[in-house]
Amino acid sequence: MSSSPADPGSSGSHQSLTGDDALHAQEQEGYSKGLTPRQIHMIAIGSSIGTGLFLGAGGGLADAGPTLFILYAVAGFFGYLILRQLGELVVHRPSSGSFVSYTREFYGEKAAYFVGWMYWLSWASTTVVDATAMAIYVKWFGQYSTFIDELPQWVLAGAVLIIVMITNLISVKVFGEMEFWFALIKVSALVIFLVVGVCFVIFGTPTGAPTGFHLIRESGGMLPHGILAALVVSQGVVFAYAGIELVGITAGGTRNPERQIPRAINTVILRIALFYVGSVLLLCLLLPYTAYSADESPFVTFFSSIGVDYIGPIMQLVVITAALSSLNAGLYSTGRIVHSMAMAGSAPKFTGKMTRAGVPYGGILLTVLVGGLGVVLNYWVPEEAFSIVLNISAIGIIVGWAAITMPHQRFVAQARRGLQRRPAYRAPLAPYTNWLTMLFLVGVLVLVALDYPLGTWTVASMGVVIPVLIIGWFAVRGRVRRLAAEREGYTGAYPVIVQTPGTEDQGTISTLP
Repeated sequence: MSSSPADPGSSGSHQSLTGDDALHAQEQEGYSKGLTPRQIHMIAIGSSIGTGLFLGAGGGLADAGPTLFILYAVAGFFGYLILRQLGELVVHRPSSGSFVSYTREFYGEKAAYFVGWMYWLSWASTTVVDATAMAIYVKWFGQYSTFIDELPQWVLAGAVLIIVMITNLISVKVFGEMEFWFALIKVSALVIFLVVGVCFVIFGTPTGAPTGFHLIRESGGMLPHGILAALVVSQGVVFAYAGIELVGITAGGTRNPERQIPRAINTVILRIALFYVGSVLLLCLLLPYTAYSADESPFVTFFSSIGVDYIGPIMQLVVITAALSSLNAGLYSTGRIVHSMAMAGSAPKFTGKMTRAGVPYGGILLTVLVGGLGVVLNYWVPEEAFSIVLNISAIGIIVGWAAITMPHQRFVAQARRGLQRRPAYRAPLAPYTNWLTMLFLVGVLVLVALDYPLGTWTVASMGVVIPVLIIGWFAVRGRVRRLAAEREGYTGAYPVIVQTPGTEDQGTISTLP
């Protein structure tokens, strides 16, 4: 349970249930319930399909070979387990603070502070990456337009960031509608490829080029570069699924989340099998893995091989859509995560501010500020801006997923002792799948550290980040304790002042409106 005011960082102490309820109510207060079931389901789909597939699959195939589709299946399996665990926690208690709020409930304020800021750092870094990627993708059209070609990269990055920020600040309905159409474009592109690809495998390509499983056998088998190359690539595969946890954060923006969120999560395993595993396997059956590269979308590579050159601009627009979707989701999620932290006192006060439309604008603006630093990077070092911040988000993603499975494990443990009641919607085989998931995440972290030089330096950078977070905790813990003390005795929307022993004859219990 949450920690007490006397020791907000202790995971072993127990704050009163009424204090927990007060914080949970504060987290949800003011949010607009503007997301519809249609939008929730498409957000669940879109959050698991990003540039990692549309762009990253090409480099993954070149480095690891056909075994890439198995790596996507394994990572997707653990992604599904994590979502099922998050889904059970959402049914237990919906919260826009999502896993940060659950970490606070089961591990205390210190853990929630660390998880929240690491997750924010991850998405803030991703904001820089996405703004930079968007500028690069738009500049690609410079070959068709002199005007676009002459635009500086930093101008494009800044314009994209401002546009997405404005749409996020308007209302949650605008965010939901944007994500709906972004997801629809990505899914439509993949469905078209799957249909066309399957027909070509069965009936042959227009050029008469060979297709089928023999391409895998003749190109060196499943592991043409060995198991080590595949393991190194696997950490990049995991990050292709970054953002799947967004569906849990939408719980505070939808009516009846206890019903809608599980329904959206239940379809994830089918999407993973179809879009990720199916697409990558199909790519291997259409061309030898050696035909793909990190410099081009594998879908563009395939269609270009059969003479459909105009697919390049179309697929580039789809990739732009995927990057826009990621940037849009990043601002949405960080705004709500930081708002939850502000309610507990571990984030600046202004990040707890809400607009009349129920949008936590303070947290969104904080993330945009960091994104603005990315625009500066694009001005000074446009060639290096992407790689400088790409791996910074990696650790935050691992921390965020661990902050789902570990609170869920403790929730299940408390339920076994009769302290909690598990809902009908449950993660399978818990707590064993919780420990299996943690083992998987630790393995990914080790692989990141072994990926010299970028991955190694990313892990080493935690030697700077963690001391900064420790200093920050000592700076905010006084406010955290004060707010926790104020929440003691809270019993709902209208707090009740409980009489102390021996004062019963002084009147009835009073209520404050």
